[in-house]
Amino acid sequence: MAEVSLKNIRKSFGAVDVIKGVDLDIEQGEFVVFVGPSGCGKSTMLRMISGLEDVTSGAIHIAGRDVTHVAPSKRQLAMVFQSYALFPHLTVAENIGFGLKLNKVARAEIDERVRNVAKTLQLETLLDRTPRQLSGGQRQRVAIGRSIIRNPKVFLFDEPLSNLDAALRVQMRLEIARLHKSLDKVTMIYVTHDQVEAMTLADRIVVFNGGRIEQVGTPMELYHNPANTFVAGFIGAPAMNFIDGTVSDDGRVLVGDVDLTASEPTSNRGPVTVGIRPEHMKLVGPGNADFSARVDLVEKLGAETLLYLDTPFSGKPLTARVDGATPVRVGENIHLMVNRTAVHTFAS
Repeated sequence: MAEVSLKNIRKSFGAVDVIKGVDLDIEQGEFVVFVGPSGCGKSTMLRMISGLEDVTSGAIHIAGRDVTHVAPSKRQLAMVFQSYALFPHLTVAENIGFGLKLNKVARAEIDERVRNVAKTLQLETLLDRTPRQLSGGQRQRVAIGRSIIRNPKVFLFDEPLSNLDAALRVQMRLEIARLHKSLDKVTMIYVTHDQVEAMTLADRIVVFNGGRIEQVGTPMELYHNPANTFVAGFIGAPAMNFIDGTVSDDGRVLVGDVDLTASEPTSNRGPVTVGIRPEHMKLVGPGNADFSARVDLVEKLGAETLLYLDTPFSGKPLTARVDGATPVRVGENIHLMVNRTAVHTFAS
């Protein structure tokens, strides 16, 4: 296990700056997830940590050792890629133990370590199969097992679940979380564009945007206290609603003629962007409503229903999340109340 420290990391491809000065400290045993849209630099950052990509400037330290210009094989890391990259002609056991065989580890030790890894990943009954006889989730577990057996200081995951279907993604998320716990909380860095994976797996989330870090924090810190509209819109599904508003001189949050002031005043003044999450609005009777809206689309998801609404707020649509048993129809006018304690304001 080891801590990872990134000091003013920059990466350029010719005249194009991809990573623009990243500073980050990852503690020993942490599970840190890099998230952000495509092209934000999160995978490039992971590849620089692994040594597969050169650093233009800055320094990378692992366990207190400067590894900025150290070969990947000497960094004591293990990386799990989006593609499984298994040898099709080798069995599961042979794929898992391949690295040890290359390093001329004794056969008896390889067999013992393969059995231990297989037990951890629930692969004991599959050791004699070849990759073509496995499901996608089983193949990914074999790829993870190939990394575990090396006893690395840090595990790196580059979107390892993106090739799996929805049900398998959920299953593998749970297995990776259990793996982190069973390995005595070894340091893990995980890259994904899926904020649900980030929220469910991470001790801390690092939100990348345009080659920079927008915010670092626990999943709930980012959910409840996003630093800006980018983080607020990226963390949470469905995304936060944004409406043009104003904060008066006495601290009242106004959207049109609706007063959404919470008990704790905001420090902003003047024009602001008001953020309201879909789950922080509820259906009420007309007498208790903050505003009315017309239902444009209903998306039934079972336990919950998403309502896409036409609103009086400068024509901006809103999304509301309600109980799945709520009887709402397209074209209906509904009345909503906003949870004022969950209203966010961002400087315009």
